[in-house]
Amino acid sequence: MLDAGRIATAYRSDRVLTIDGTAPPVWAALSGFWQTADGWIRTHANYPHHAAGLRAGLRLGDTAEAADVRDALAVRTSAAAIEAISAEGGLAVAVMAEHPALDAALRQTPLLDVRGYDSPAAPRAVLLGSASRPLEGIRILDLTRVIAGPVCTRTLALLGADVLRVDPPGLLEPEWQHLDTGHGKRSTLLDARSARFDELLAEADAVVLGYRPAALARLGLDPQSLVPRHPGLVVAQLSAWGADHPQRAGFDSLVQAESGIALIESPDGERPGALPAQALDHSAGYLLAAAITMLLRRRAIEGGSWWVQTSLRRVAAELLGMPRRAEPGAEVAVDPAAHIAHFSIGDVELVTAKPALPGLEFAAPRTWGADQPSW
Repeated sequence: MLDAGRIATAYRSDRVLTIDGTAPPVWAALSGFWQTADGWIRTHANYPHHAAGLRAGLRLGDTAEAADVRDALAVRTSAAAIEAISAEGGLAVAVMAEHPALDAALRQTPLLDVRGYDSPAAPRAVLLGSASRPLEGIRILDLTRVIAGPVCTRTLALLGADVLRVDPPGLLEPEWQHLDTGHGKRSTLLDARSARFDELLAEADAVVLGYRPAALARLGLDPQSLVPRHPGLVVAQLSAWGADHPQRAGFDSLVQAESGIALIESPDGERPGALPAQALDHSAGYLLAAAITMLLRRRAIEGGSWWVQTSLRRVAAELLGMPRRAEPGAEVAVDPAAHIAHFSIGDVELVTAKPALPGLEFAAPRTWGADQPSW
């Protein structure tokens, strides 16, 4: 039976996460809402290269801090600031009101867009796992970052899959982010253009893609390229803004801001706010994990190759179409004590949320990037 408290804790896992007894800062100083000359924008600068792009776009030095960004944005319009920041590789969006017509149109499209392709069945098509670990023996190549994709692949590992996360060398992952969502997976650093990567892909049952669609296409890792090369492969694709915006990068917080959620969640009717959880990320991750599990079973029965895709923006449209109160209700208190797990990872003592699925327990996360690129 599902436990509402367990699910709520899992959705807000960053709030119970501690590393050596300390809650890590999950937002960088330059990530957040900023008032401009004509409104508000939201930035995401948790990665150093995005912070550098933000500073460069605002013509600030490498040591500029939050106060400098605040002052620079106060004299710019939102449109001018976003254009300048984006031109330098930073991430910023306008805080906007709801788009009822757009949301209604998005809800006419599948929440999980599933497509099948005729192809020879893969050699390892049959699911041989148990009732509690149905994906035992299934190999998942994980090309995702941040929260939504890692939540998806963490869930697949929980169900018994052999999940290998591959990150490009030179692009570090924040420690807390990996420890919050890395349970049960191995993690390696490997260039996606290497021969070894192609060998891993050839032996995979499924691949989960979380990078910008245009960036994947340049590497030949888009579904249209992967499916013909690897018959029987299940391809799952997640993006921030959807297939209609292949060049656009984004995160949960940015989609909340531009879709209208941030203004709905305003604490005072003026300043933007945010959902009490990274709900777009977590929802997309669980939905995609369910779809992959279903498609692996369909492949075992029907053969062929399969592709499923969704986006944070599509999930936002679904959320915005649900019933809501005119005024926010009181927050329901959940005692997290029954819903946390303790791990020792080398010299690190880690506390994280337990899985939302009842009766299952996570395996410990492994050190990011420390595993060999092999199954």
